[in-house]
Amino acid sequence: MTSREPDWNLWRSFLAVMATGSLSGAARQLGLAQPTVGRHVDELETLLATPLFTRSQVGLEPTGAALQLAPHAETMATTAATLLRVASGEAEEVRGTIRITASEIIGGQVLPSMLGAFREAWPKTAIELVLSNQTQDLLRREVDIAVRMVPPTQSALVARKIGVTTIGLFAHPSYIAAHGIPKGPADLPDHIWIGFDQETVSIRALRAIGLDVDRSAFAIRTDSDLAQLAAIRAGVGIGACQLGLARDPALVRVLADSFSFDLDVWVAMHEDLKAIRRMRLMFDHLSSELAAYLASSRR
Repeated sequence: MTSREPDWNLWRSFLAVMATGSLSGAARQLGLAQPTVGRHVDELETLLATPLFTRSQVGLEPTGAALQLAPHAETMATTAATLLRVASGEAEEVRGTIRITASEIIGGQVLPSMLGAFREAWPKTAIELVLSNQTQDLLRREVDIAVRMVPPTQSALVARKIGVTTIGLFAHPSYIAAHGIPKGPADLPDHIWIGFDQETVSIRALRAIGLDVDRSAFAIRTDSDLAQLAAIRAGVGIGACQLGLARDPALVRVLADSFSFDLDVWVAMHEDLKAIRRMRLMFDHLSSELAAYLASSRR
């Protein structure tokens, strides 16, 4: 290996090739010319004195060295993105980027209006919203603020429990008109039940309340919460839904006595971000708005 350290742009191109499997795909992702990406990869291989990719019929295959380097390069990318976000506005100025993560349902159905209101109040901010049911790492600064359905366990976080959301079974009136309402859990196999394709926390929650189900119980299967909600609203079948989202459009609750479970809702961020005013404002804004939403949805 030479004494000169690889420039960050070389690592960016390396990660893009790892993600896309080709120079052309990496070039499109980065907005660069394909020969530029190729030169970056060649230069990185020269500096590291090791091959990183081999050509195959399906594209560029990473070598063992590339697979070992990738997690460290991804950590560098996360750190670089965090540095840019933090540096995008001085600590006490309400400007710059705020990166937020939330579940598909909360992020896609509940947060947009709240984030819009914040942006109206603080127009010099930019908001990045990551929809994921996976837990993003606040300690590694993959995101700034997280809305979670499980209590954060890391000690370096500021976390606030803001309320509880209740999950029930719902169907659209058009489905009820065509298929009727199940009188008990034993009737569910005779209905079109919308659920998950893979083992999930929700399936384990169903078992915890006495419903012995696995993926085979569902006639419509998708691991996207937004797709499940869309199917319920389209009158496709019966599925799980947060009470607050069952009002618009109006859905009919099914088996309310047999099926109901609560999820705590938390807002969390790294404690170091308390020193940055825009982060504090967003943390307090989300905590207040979500608490009000959750309280109204349970009435």
